[in-house]
Amino acid sequence: MLGSAVVIIVILLALALPVSAVIGLLGITLDQLYSDFGFYRAMGEVFWSHSHSYTLIAIPLFVFLGEILLRSGIAARMYSAMTHWLAWLPGGLMHANIGSCALFAANSGSSIATAATIGVLAIPEIEKRRYNERLFLGSIAAGGTLGILIPPSITMILYGFLTDTSIPQLYLAGIFPGILLALLFMLVTLVCCLFRPAWGGVRVLTDWPTRLRSLIDLLPPLIIFMLVVGSIYMGLATPTEAAALGVLGALVLAYLFRKLSWSMLKEAIEGTMRTTGMVLLIVLIAHFLNFVLAAIGLVAAVNELIATLGWSPMQTMLMIILVYIVLGMFMDALAMMILTVPIIGPVVFSLGFDPVWFGVMVMLLCETALITPPIGINVYVVQGVRGHGPLNDVAIGILPYLSALVATIGILLIAEDIALYLPTLFYR
Repeated sequence: MLGSAVVIIVILLALALPVSAVIGLLGITLDQLYSDFGFYRAMGEVFWSHSHSYTLIAIPLFVFLGEILLRSGIAARMYSAMTHWLAWLPGGLMHANIGSCALFAANSGSSIATAATIGVLAIPEIEKRRYNERLFLGSIAAGGTLGILIPPSITMILYGFLTDTSIPQLYLAGIFPGILLALLFMLVTLVCCLFRPAWGGVRVLTDWPTRLRSLIDLLPPLIIFMLVVGSIYMGLATPTEAAALGVLGALVLAYLFRKLSWSMLKEAIEGTMRTTGMVLLIVLIAHFLNFVLAAIGLVAAVNELIATLGWSPMQTMLMIILVYIVLGMFMDALAMMILTVPIIGPVVFSLGFDPVWFGVMVMLLCETALITPPIGINVYVVQGVRGHGPLNDVAIGILPYLSALVATIGILLIAEDIALYLPTLFYR
């Protein structure tokens, strides 16, 4: 049964079908092959029972928040300020790329939006300051992955929805690993440019008065972050209500910067509707697939297979991580998570691993998938923003940064408290 499911997924992906179509066809095919009850008849009920979840309302709100920040010029001001504070390091603006990605991630919740936004702002600097193009592009693609780890994260909301895990605890758990990963990305840049100084381009000249004046441009994203995350942990708002507060704050800031207009709002709403429609379609169809998988006994079969192997919990986790890394080379990160977590999650939790810790681990594995060729979506996003040259430039540029992701996964395996310290401090 498990083998059949894998073969069907491979065939459907090879046909280059949309992710939602792959998930839906897999559910219907498994239903026809292994069930006499026709579970497809329950599709409408499954869709309805999960589509009115209060938690899911946070997704379009966070997408809308990111759209407003992008179109109001707040992101451009933030990037300019980051150049004054970080560009003195060996590697110059590549550190500003990573720092800006981390700060924008703390507002947008989306890796794709983060990579695209910072890419638009940063890529014109490559020729102007004579950077190594491959490494520069890699820093944007890698930095963009922070969008799903640093709270607020849309992907974390979906993980919490799929596993019934506390979203506030997941957000807290992502803070320290997110900071650690950003620092490791910067360390990779530093090491590369120390060994090859020419890769670091022409330094940005600045001074302390300019740096201090630029601090005002770092305030808007920090205000939004405190408004969203602070309201959650002060007990003033749920994650969904906090997302609404973030949108309200972004609209006020756009008005203060004189960027609020009907045309800007129209573009932001259209972008929000496209992204939300894609994500929620995948989520709802995935719930139908999960319903079929449980009904035909595939989840129980996977549990039984793991039990017969006789491996220790850590050996099993290492195998799961390896499987995720391989899957990430050929699957979209969001689809990979939605397809696998309902099956793998119960196995992992039965082995004694904390659901919150595993949520952070899944985010790191999804981040790896986002920049792992040949299907690393952030590679395509950065190449699309670049608009010229071979895709291999971006694919080669991200290779040094993959080492930082692997290192973070290893550190989290050894020291679970990096993720669990804050959730334990606040909630347990």
